[in-house]
Amino acid sequence: MFDTILHFFHALFNPEGLKELIRAGGAPLICTIVFVETGFFVGFFLPGDSLLVTAGILSAGEVIPLKWLLLPVMLCAILGDQIGYWIGRAAGSALYRREDSLFFRRSHLQRARDFYQKYGGRAVILARFVPIVRTFCPPVAGAAQMPYLRYLAYDICGGTIWVGATILGGYFLGRTIPNISQRIHYVILVVVILSLLPAVISILRSRRAAQLPSSSPVITPEKP
Repeated sequence: MFDTILHFFHALFNPEGLKELIRAGGAPLICTIVFVETGFFVGFFLPGDSLLVTAGILSAGEVIPLKWLLLPVMLCAILGDQIGYWIGRAAGSALYRREDSLFFRRSHLQRARDFYQKYGGRAVILARFVPIVRTFCPPVAGAAQMPYLRYLAYDICGGTIWVGATILGGYFLGRTIPNISQRIHYVILVVVILSLLPAVISILRSRRAAQLPSSSPVITPEKP
């Protein structure tokens, strides 16, 4: 049993293994992974972006019909975020006092909180494209008591855009570039770089701001 679990997680982060998982598990497996990644803290390490782009490429090769993939995954992404929101709504400030564990890091929660404070309601949409933040942003929005109907509107928009962009992007690549499924590792590398780019830019900006003078020097008038 333990060996099976290890093999599963190894396949998730291996381009060829990921393709085989998608072929074997189909749309139900993809929906489950997206649901867990967006709805529970334990899913923060799951490869959502690369999974969906790869699924789109394989869908172009008629491994999975697009109509069985697109809408169900969108629905699971939205429902997963709903669970995260209500976890945060119920836990409130106690969420920030929770001890670190194997599947929970307060640093990830703080990163999502900073992201939410910076972008407000738009963070619910933008966080979809930022690994780790997309898992922890819904509980942060819930703990911040964001009005539910407002959150729901942002969540539906974000889930639809994220799943549509990644799956349809992969599908387009699969339709336009011959044998791209044989070079899936290059595609995943580009996806990983693009998903990490916002975090890198944010860190560089923070360092640059820290290096700037915090205030103008105070000039005291000369004594007569």
